[in-house]
Amino acid sequence: MKPYIVPLLLCAPLLAACNTTEPLQPIPGSITYGGQPHMKLTKSPPGAQFRHDFTNRWGEDVVETYIVQPDRSLKLVNRQIMTPEG
Repeated sequence: MKPYIVPLLLCAPLLAACNTTEPLQPIPGSITYGGQPHMKLTKSPPGAQFRHDFTNRWGEDVVETYIVQPDRSLKLVNRQIMTPEG
């Protein structure tokens, strides 16, 4: 057996797992936590992006990015969690 085959076989499942993208689930503090907001964004065009910054219950700064959908609902597309340095 070729020496590079074994590492390739070991890494293949990890690479396959990277290709599956599940939608982000809202967490406490997210705009869409508990469902879509009651007020629709009427002035923001569909496709517009905006960010929402908040602090989670562990004191970490969270930055989320949303996209306005054609029906004016919000789609959570990205989340970054910054742990406090100290």
